[in-house]
Parts: sequence; structure tokens; C-alpha cells
Amino acid sequence: MDIASLAGVIVGAVMVVFGILSSGGNIVKDFVDVPSIFITIGGSLSSVIAGSKLADFINGLKSFALPFKDNTKDPSETIKTIIDLSNVGRKEGLLALEEAASDIEDEFLKKGIMLVVDGTDPELVRGILETDLMCLEDRHKKVISFWEYWGEMGPAWGMIGTLIGLVNMLKNLQDSSAIGPNMAVALLTTLYGSLIANWLCAPFANKLKANNATEVTLKTIIIEGLLSIQAGENPRVIEEKLKSFLAPSARIDSTADGGGEE
Repeated sequence: MDIASLAGVIVGAVMVVFGILSSGGNIVKDFVDVPSIFITIGGSLSSVIAGSKLADFINGLKSFALPFKDNTKDPSETIKTIIDLSNVGRKEGLLALEEAASDIEDEFLKKGIMLVVDGTDPELVRGILETDLMCLEDRHKKVISFWEYWGEMGPAWGMIGTLIGLVNMLKNLQDSSAIGPNMAVALLTTLYGSLIANWLCAPFANKLKANNATEVTLKTIIIEGLLSIQAGENPRVIEEKLKSFLAPSARIDSTADGGGEE
């Protein structure tokens, strides 16, 4: 569970509720309007589905829980695993990596190890793994674009709802007592659209971008590490090469945990 995402969504909701209640408003009576909800949410989603393939739209909806999941792995741990594999390959030969791979859960790393063990040409290993990585990025970008596009359409449909409300209000100007309430209802769609964009879609898209960048970095570390193992490089050289992917503070922590053997 990603506490930051969950806390951000909860705190945002609390701030909105606090703002309503502290100004004397009634959440259900004053800020809940079913037609406005249908116009804003339904209309914005209709634009998203119109501009997407059905499968991509469904995958986007299914990704709602992804920002709350903490599936990212520590790059330092990945480097440590690669250095351990390097030591095994250096002492016992590349074929010994097949047995070591049986205990690894990362399918991408396991796939790369098996390619190395099978004696695949290094350039072909790089090509296969980078193609796998590119396809992964493409899938992630489709999900991210779902949230970005919905975030763009939310305020737009909120404005459409407001215009509809204003037209209906102007038709009944003879009843001056109804102008205020009708205007308030008309503005609700703008509020809903802003909430969709700024409370939901933009944070979700940014979190998914961050998760994607982390995963791409991890897999790039794996690719470079495996190719270095295949080339027979010294484990300490491999470690120094891979630590360049880490922030300086993380490099210190990684060194403290112990490095490769000579």
C-alpha cells in the first residue's frame, strides 16, 4: 500500500469537506446534484472512450487501484542480486546461473538470465530485453494517458454543465427568488470537473509516471548488469557501473551493505 497516495486523496477530501462545513454549507443539500454528476462524470468519460480503444478504456478504469499499490522494488536490492549472480558466474561459470535463477521472482531478470545461460549473442540479448521494456512502457503510457485525458475532459464537461445550467436559469428570470439557487446548481458541474482533474486524475497520472520511471530504471539496471556478467566483467566493476543509476545517498547505502567479490 502506497501511504502517500492514500493520504493525499483522503486529505484532499477532508479539506473540501472542511471548507464546505466551515462556511455553513450542507454537503448533501448544497453540493450534491445528480444531473450535474451525470453531466460531468458521464460526459467526460464519454469523451475518453470516444478517443480510445475499448480495451484501453477498460484497462484505464481497472488501473484505479494502481496508484495505491507499492510494487516498486529497491534498486539497491536489484544491484545486490546482480552482483551475487556475477560472483556465481565468475566462480562457477555462466551455466551455474540457471540454478541461481530458480530462486528469483523477477520474471524479467529470470528471462535475461536464461538468455545468457543459453549462450545468446549479447546484442540479441539486449535487443530482446529492450523490446520487452519498450512494450512495457507503451502499456504504461496508455494507462497514464487515460488519466491525463480524463483530467483534461473533466473541467471541459464541467463548463458545459455550467452553460446548460445558465441557459435554464436565464429562461426563468421572471422568478428572481430562483436565480441564486439555480446559479449555484449551474456552478456545481464546474466544481465537479475541477475535482476530477485536480483531486483525482492529475495526482494519479503523476504517480503512475513516477512508478513507470522507477520500473524502467530497474529494468535498465538488469539489462546492463546481465550484459556485463555475460561479458565476464569483474563484479566490482559491474557494481560501480550499476551504482551510477542511483542517487549519491543510495550509493553510499549500497556500498555499506557490501559489494562484489574480487
